[in-house]
Amino acid sequence: MDTKKGNGAVKIIMHGCNGKMGQVISGLIASDGDVRLVAGVDARDDGHNPYPVFRNIRDCDVEADCLIDFSAPAAVDDMLDYCVEKKLPCVLCTTGLSEAQQKRIAEAAKQTAILKSANMSLGINLLFKLLKEAAGVLAPAGFDMEIVEKHHNLKVDAPSGTALALADSINEEFDNGYTYVFDRSARREKRPEKEIGISAVRGGTIVGEHDVIFAGTDEVVTFSHTAYSKAIFGRGAVSAAKFLAGKPAGEYGMCDVIDELI
Repeated sequence: MDTKKGNGAVKIIMHGCNGKMGQVISGLIASDGDVRLVAGVDARDDGHNPYPVFRNIRDCDVEADCLIDFSAPAAVDDMLDYCVEKKLPCVLCTTGLSEAQQKRIAEAAKQTAILKSANMSLGINLLFKLLKEAAGVLAPAGFDMEIVEKHHNLKVDAPSGTALALADSINEEFDNGYTYVFDRSARREKRPEKEIGISAVRGGTIVGEHDVIFAGTDEVVTFSHTAYSKAIFGRGAVSAAKFLAGKPAGEYGMCDVIDELI
């Protein structure tokens, strides 16, 4: 992959630079010669970053090739306006966006390149592709499909966005003919064929585990992904920024990054 733009490294603005993921990505970029962090944006700044930090994105006057966003839903609207105005490609990693914001992203992508994903891990996004093929073979053969996800005890949403995205990747193979079930405690009946069960576990400091189970007659096939640190999401975001810099307007996903890598 050609990550160079002109004679230098890909210049990146980190939106949400003082959050946990913003700091992880700052460290990753510092050790990667193909990218350079030229500015950060965050509502709080204690002056410890080796790059200029702006409290409001509208005040950022630093030229860049791409923006990585790991902020909060409340900050996304101004960020989208900025990227559209500057025609700045954006790797959008913030989750929990409203339906109205999803529509704004689609509109913004008509004017600049935007890449968003429910999970920035390269491994998870490769799993999306593998599951489509597996489901196409196993589901018609009578295999039931279940997803179990595990996260730390501080995670407030359940199921995870990644678990839902895994289910969606399977369901797309069948024209969304499967329904999702999150709790079977209130019913007493055999398992319907056209459903995908999604279960959530919360405890300790589990960064993230996802198991996709295909259970057939006398055999079980399981696809598993385990995240041992948040760094995997940061590495995926940096890879996405290298990919997206210089791309024409449009909506992109991590599957596009993987396709270029392989």
